[in-house]
Amino acid sequence: MTDKDLIEQYADRLPPSVLKAIQEALPSKATKKQVEHVMEGTLAAYTAAKIHPGECVGLVSAESIGEPGTQMTLNTFHFAGVAEMNVTTGLPRLIEILDARKEIKTPMMEIYLKSPHNTLEHVRTFAAKIKETVFDEFVTEFALSIFEQVLRITFNPEMLKMHSLTAEELVKVIRLRTKGFTVQVKESEALFKPKESGEHIKELYNIKEKIRKVVVQGLKGIRQVLPVKRGEEYIVLTSGTNLKEVLEMKEVDPVRTFCNDLYETQAVLGIEAARQAMINEVSKVIDAQGLNIDIRHIMLVADTMCVSGTLRGVTRYGVVSEKASVLARASFETPIKHLTNAALAGEVDNLTSVVENVMINQPVPIGTGLPGLVVKMK
Repeated sequence: MTDKDLIEQYADRLPPSVLKAIQEALPSKATKKQVEHVMEGTLAAYTAAKIHPGECVGLVSAESIGEPGTQMTLNTFHFAGVAEMNVTTGLPRLIEILDARKEIKTPMMEIYLKSPHNTLEHVRTFAAKIKETVFDEFVTEFALSIFEQVLRITFNPEMLKMHSLTAEELVKVIRLRTKGFTVQVKESEALFKPKESGEHIKELYNIKEKIRKVVVQGLKGIRQVLPVKRGEEYIVLTSGTNLKEVLEMKEVDPVRTFCNDLYETQAVLGIEAARQAMINEVSKVIDAQGLNIDIRHIMLVADTMCVSGTLRGVTRYGVVSEKASVLARASFETPIKHLTNAALAGEVDNLTSVVENVMINQPVPIGTGLPGLVVKMK
């Protein structure tokens, strides 16, 4: 009997992923006795890791996440020298994830590139290409002449060279916003004059403010980029996210690239991806704090948040609002509102869960999935 046949005898007792891992890790010169020993050890460990029927998994998870969560620090991690590249970590980030906040403090992406684009030279060019560059960044001076009624803009030649643009191309981008003005372009400056004569200072000032924020190059939303070395390759960290457009770029590796915004992940890749992103993000926060929480506790929370097919936070508007029991909802937040609404609607509470039975001092019905016993008494 080969090692493979021996391993396959356990197919009904161990999951396929575990069997596959054993098969890959076993050395070719292992004897039959050694293989049997490994399989028995694995089976014992797997059986011990299973949850006992009737175990209060929700409660255990809540305690396991809550206790280390109280010990987290409240800091924000800073990239040295780059003001926009702050990253929310610790407890604030954990609250952000579990509340499923739509607006997060520091949206960011990690963009992995396919070979040969993941070398330093290629990564720098790619980073410059995707960074959102506004018109203001190309300008060294805005000069407003009251006497001549002219707005003179002086461009930065180095910036133009770096983005391989000319002054004419730059002015072409803002043409639509400058109706009612004639534009003359010299080597590295542009003159804006009103077409009609008269007092136009206010209009010139308005046009100056209007064209400053026009996006000239790059992807909308990606405010800062930072090439970083990871192992043997270079990746790009961004401040701000635009997952959809980044994944469409041919040099990007779509399998490993991700962003830390759960709603954007859900919109682009679906609810399963959002669930996985949520697990990854929570694990990252916990690991960074040097704490240790079993991944299954986090998975249970992620499942609860994503079970309806859309992302819902652990808040009174999210997961809690879906609870069938009136008393359970009232025990979380805003009790008077819940009780009043339930009374008006004539809701019935069947007291099937733990919270509501504790509130009215009754034995709690615990033991999820345990069989009940029906006996006919004489």
